Amino acid sequence: MRFPLRSATAVVTAATLLASAAPAHASTALERKLRELEKSYNGRIGAAAIDLATGKTIGYRANERFPFNSMFKAYACAAVLRKARDTDPGLLDRVQRWKPDEVLENSPETREYTDTGMTPAQFCRAAVTKSDGFAGNMLLKQIGGPAGLTTYFRSLGDRASRLDRAEPYLTEWKPGEVRDTSTPAAAATSLSKITAGNALHPEDRKRLIGWLRASVTGAERIRAGLPKDWTIGDKTGTGGASNYGTANDIAIAWPPQSKAPIIISIFTNRNTNGVAPDQKVIATTATELAKALGHL
Repeated sequence: MRFPLRSATAVVTAATLLASAAPAHASTALERKLRELEKSYNGRIGAAAIDLATGKTIGYRANERFPFNSMFKAYACAAVLRKARDTDPGLLDRVQRWKPDEVLENSPETREYTDTGMTPAQFCRAAVTKSDGFAGNMLLKQIGGPAGLTTYFRSLGDRASRLDRAEPYLTEWKPGEVRDTSTPAAAATSLSKITAGNALHPEDRKRLIGWLRASVTGAERIRAGLPKDWTIGDKTGTGGASNYGTANDIAIAWPPQSKAPIIISIFTNRNTNGVAPDQKVIATTATELAKALGHL
């Protein structure tokens, strides 16, 4: 599927900064904190944050590659919304059906709808709010598979993010693997464009943000590292212990009384295989990013 280039200029002051997909280097304090955290965690942390109210950008290992895992589902949903808006009216409400043996293990919602089928809008909800694996694959099916999502990234001006496989294979990762990866900088910039920019129609952008805010999988990640009075929408991704303990989270977060949200992306992996992810590392990193932006 083709996604013609569309202006993704943000409707906030950080528009020109977003296009580069390269947040500034970490401040000395932030770099010191995250290096200490990496040492205690025995792993690698990649992070980027964009304050859309001020245009300030920060990052740590922001241009290093990490596996997408289930985070891809938020972007796949955006691609489906874009297709329905531009070239396939009615797509979101068109019932899709499948065979019972097609449903993947981590598919809590689609499994319940095997007899009735679901629409792409329902797949979006299930994929983003519950990280339903089969729903994610059904979204990819609407846009030409993993290659179609890569094409969508390119339409956003994202030259780094790529998807090569569907669930459950895309979580298979080891250091040096390029397939199914992004960088914290690219992931944050693309998220900013689909949630705070003009990459999607305002109604579609509002719908996507609603699903991100309703997500139930990230309570112990970015959400746990930010104050309770912030409004947050996020999408997690987890490869697990057998894939070097990879775990990620991306979020759009509104501090109280702020003129615009903050975009945050955090990726983690262990240095050795067979060790479980640590969600507290993601939460702590989110806290340090918010401090570095002057919000804590």
